[in-house]
Amino acid sequence: MNLDAKTIHKIADLARIHINEKEVETLIPEMNKILSFMEKLNELDTSAVKPLVYMNEATNVWREDVVKQEISTADGLKNAAKHTDEFFMVPKIIEK
Repeated sequence: MNLDAKTIHKIADLARIHINEKEVETLIPEMNKILSFMEKLNELDTSAVKPLVYMNEATNVWREDVVKQEISTADGLKNAAKHTDEFFMVPKIIEK
């Protein structure tokens, strides 16, 4: 597939980017090279290749979620600028 200036402008419009005519002339051969490379990749037989989920084979090691240290409500609110007996007081940011 060979791209022309009209197709380049359509792609730029779909991508919501502005390109000028000087850039179009340099983009045509570059994008044609990319498309020919992709066509070459489509010729490969990938039927025996497993789908790639992660880039490496490492698996995540999970640990039990255990509470190790607790602070009291009073200690947690000690340095708060504004608070009630149980909660932090913050300025209202959402208005109706």
